[in-house]
Amino acid sequence: MSSYWSDFVKDLEPYSPGEQPQISNITKLNTNENPYGPSPEVIKAISEAADDRLRLYPPPEAEQLKSTIADYVGLSASQVFVGNGSDEVLAHVFNGLLNHPDKGPLLFPDISYSFYPVFCQLYGISYKKIPLADDFSIDLDQYQQENGGIIFPNPNAPTGLLLNLDAIESLLKNNTDSVVVVDEAYIDFGGQTAASLINQYDNLLVVQTMSKSRSLAGMRVGYALGSKHLMEGLNRIKNSFNSYPLGHLQIAAAIAAFKDEQYFKNTAQQVISERERVVDQLESLGFDVLPSKANFVLAHHPQKAAETLADCLRDKGIIVRYFAQPRIDQFLRITIGTEAQNSLLIDSLEQIL
Repeated sequence: MSSYWSDFVKDLEPYSPGEQPQISNITKLNTNENPYGPSPEVIKAISEAADDRLRLYPPPEAEQLKSTIADYVGLSASQVFVGNGSDEVLAHVFNGLLNHPDKGPLLFPDISYSFYPVFCQLYGISYKKIPLADDFSIDLDQYQQENGGIIFPNPNAPTGLLLNLDAIESLLKNNTDSVVVVDEAYIDFGGQTAASLINQYDNLLVVQTMSKSRSLAGMRVGYALGSKHLMEGLNRIKNSFNSYPLGHLQIAAAIAAFKDEQYFKNTAQQVISERERVVDQLESLGFDVLPSKANFVLAHHPQKAAETLADCLRDKGIIVRYFAQPRIDQFLRITIGTEAQNSLLIDSLEQIL
């Protein structure tokens, strides 16, 4: 009964994740999961870790995983924070690093990851949405104003557009009094991580996930990279919330995924190649497609309503993401699938159109 709720619960509007259908004969292109399974080495590591040790609590600081990540990105383990998916990491970031009403509102794009305003509502953070440019790009010059923090995805979601490191560094040079968070969930599909700037800018935090390019959405492993000072703040939040965010199997899977770098590179390249093919074929069908560097594309057909297209594709057993949101309500966000899935999508669109 809602009468038992705390007052703040009544006004919360939770995040709505993409649909997860419970039937098997669906072509699922709506939640940006990797179409290729995890490395065989990951499956092996999970199997080997599934033993009597599961009766024990996992290491609260996941030291071995932090060291593995640090070696991969060229930082120290003290500059790495891990959590139960990047959404949990972001929750701690919002609560611990981005709530500064004395400095100004938190700034993020008006079309972006829809969890951002949910976190603001949850933690009582004032925020201001900065409109994307007419071409849907993020203009970081517009963020050079009073703020209690800045966050944006790179590539942005759901547009897929990428900012270059020069633009990010220019912002960092001019915004030194608050934390700048670069949310890099899709960076491995064509971008360059901002982690290379961390040792130059103490207020830079980079958040990444293993759900996309490393095919571990079902394992829930996310991490943040930044200065030791920022990591200490995040650890204070984590250890006041959940001292054991990652279990034995998650840690084993994540370490194995990082160690099998060739598998990661091969599957990421397959996604990139298929993305280019899908874009070419969508454009041949009359779609306008934004230049994505993610594992999805945002596409608009000038003669067919996006919601209608989504419904017609569903009738054919294909699910894509439709956002009933101003400026993008005539676009579909389409996850890049396998070659067979993408061909089925294109064939189905040809029939519908």
